[in-house]
Amino acid sequence: MQPEHLNIAVLVSEGRHPVSGRARRALQDACALEVAFALGGELEVIHAGDPERPALQDYLGMGLQRMTVLRQGQDDDALSVLAPYLDERQPDLLLTGIHAEQGEGSGMLPYLLAEHLGWPLVTGIAAIESIEGDEVTLLQALPRGQRRRITARLPLVASVDEAAASPRQLAFARARRGAITEQLPVAPRRDAESHGWQWQDARPRPKRLKVARAKTAADRFKQATAKAQGGKGQIIRDDPQAAAQAIYDLLVEEGVLRK
Repeated sequence: MQPEHLNIAVLVSEGRHPVSGRARRALQDACALEVAFALGGELEVIHAGDPERPALQDYLGMGLQRMTVLRQGQDDDALSVLAPYLDERQPDLLLTGIHAEQGEGSGMLPYLLAEHLGWPLVTGIAAIESIEGDEVTLLQALPRGQRRRITARLPLVASVDEAAASPRQLAFARARRGAITEQLPVAPRRDAESHGWQWQDARPRPKRLKVARAKTAADRFKQATAKAQGGKGQIIRDDPQAAAQAIYDLLVEEGVLRK
């Protein structure tokens, strides 16, 4: 299959700014849309929810000519409206974000859709390198900037990580030209599991730092000059001249200096 004949579906949701709380495009969904733009082919962007939400205009502002919105209530299950629609459309490639920025945000939707469709799922991709026939090569984002190359066959569900290419800037004129096509599902199902839940904003908790204790002068020197990696901090319990003292002790042990 050639990329120009590829049918791509991208699921998008309403995001929320982490500081101001303002409604916006979801960053991971926008990255998934940017990956779809780079591939070319026939593109359809799908949202399950309210077509009047202003955040949807952000996706149109990225250059979309149209967007499909499957109307459902706030308490309805998105899987109940997305699964039948995708059964009917049968895209070759389905792109999503890893998890939503508001609401439940469990990240289970790509897994549930892949299970329903019977397609393989690749999570946290950073790029799609090539498509040859029905074989697609993807780069999966790993911690500390590492990448893993994965080969899979279409049709495929892939969730896009924030490590993918940054989404393009929004254009007000493009948002005004784009159109939203609304569809009414036959029978959206209420999400009974979330009924009665109490929602509140999560607050980040401070992380306890590990206290480093060194036995030799060489260990103290290494700890005093080492750079923190992976966001893990260390506290060295010593006076402000710990680095200088560690160097002095090391030179004494090596016989370069005398006490």
